[in-house]
Amino acid sequence: MDLVKLNMYQRLRDFEVPSSILDEIFANEGDLEVLESNWKELENNSMSGDEIAAEIAKMIFEQLDISPDQFTEENE
Repeated sequence: MDLVKLNMYQRLRDFEVPSSILDEIFANEGDLEVLESNWKELENNSMSGDEIAAEIAKMIFEQLDISPDQFTEENE
């Protein structure tokens, strides 16, 4: 995994996206391309890495109809 992808992965983990979900996204070429292109677009709109990760994490939770607290055991 290159440093850009690793950075995205770690930042999304910081915003409590479970590793199991991220592993699925990063293993699927199409999903990863969507993530990368959206990340770059948000960077081009002058958003910081933390702002981008927060927005993308929020979208992931909304799309999967889950909440971050459902995975508290994983983070303990």
